Amino acid sequence: MFKLRIYHLPVLIAAVLIVLLCVLMSGCYTLKQGAAMIGYLNRAIPLEKLDDAEFTALVSDIRKFALEYLGLAESRNYTTYVEIDRNYLAAIVSASAKDSFKRYEWSFPVVGKLPYKGFFNVEDARKEQAKLEKLDFDVWIRGVDAFSTLGWFKDPLYSFMRNYSPSRLADLIIHELTHATIFLKGQVSFNEELAEFIGSRGARLYIETRYGVDSVEYRGIFSSSSDSENYVKFIQELIAELDLLYSSGKGKELILIEKERIIKSYQVRFEAEYDSVFSSDNYRGFPQMQINNAYLDLFRIYYTEDNFYDELLERCAGDLRIFIAAAKKITARGGNPRTQLENNVNLLIRNN
Repeated sequence: MFKLRIYHLPVLIAAVLIVLLCVLMSGCYTLKQGAAMIGYLNRAIPLEKLDDAEFTALVSDIRKFALEYLGLAESRNYTTYVEIDRNYLAAIVSASAKDSFKRYEWSFPVVGKLPYKGFFNVEDARKEQAKLEKLDFDVWIRGVDAFSTLGWFKDPLYSFMRNYSPSRLADLIIHELTHATIFLKGQVSFNEELAEFIGSRGARLYIETRYGVDSVEYRGIFSSSSDSENYVKFIQELIAELDLLYSSGKGKELILIEKERIIKSYQVRFEAEYDSVFSSDNYRGFPQMQINNAYLDLFRIYYTEDNFYDELLERCAGDLRIFIAAAKKITARGGNPRTQLENNVNLLIRNN
């Protein structure tokens, strides 16, 4: 499995599993995945009992910053800890049509349709992959290291997170606490874009306030962010070219041939330009990956192609707290969430 730069790729699978159990839905998937999740929760210990004072103090400080300074919803998330024998939490399956970006979606109670399905056993994910490939879908399996249960349970920390840098840990925690604060049923892209934005901007602000703008930690964020942004832009260019192909009206057979040619040409270009664009080796594996629509569609879910959120934050004079306060006023019945967010920002600015 290739792990995306979005280390936490926030997934709401835990909420799905637990809610399904709570309403006594039947089925092997529900029972097996739900039992695994409950097993993790039952093994969780209070964070203060962990023999790692540095990690404990860092997590506590990030939580305090997220809840008290940024204004995310109060919760007991990330106050417990689970030892786990791998460096990811769950394997997530996504699928898309081969000749378009029409994504495959799974339907669940409460949270609605989701473009992914999670498994705590990677072999179960591979079985799901095989089933979908027989139905002629592009399929991608990825590892994720965190998710939000939307306040149903105390989301724990996992042992592999102890190796994270302060900025990566802050991004993960703030991202997931955003999900627990703001979640709209049936608005997957908005939910993920918003959490991705608040997580990254919140982590940057945390490092600035705790370490200073001249610190190694703060400078490291921009180096990493620059590589990530360049990679996303490259992928979005590829998506745009494929979008043109998919809307060309050509037959499926011709589309698939041209699709493979375009992807290969981008991989060759990526390898040739790598050293002049990237400062780390984090993305060197792209030319060898079996890129398909399911992988590319992840970037359509998690990353916006415009500067909508940045522009709204600028209207807030860069104050992320005002931005978050506006986001918290969004309602499920209030119409387009982006329009609501913009209106809420404008209203808060006028009232301040």
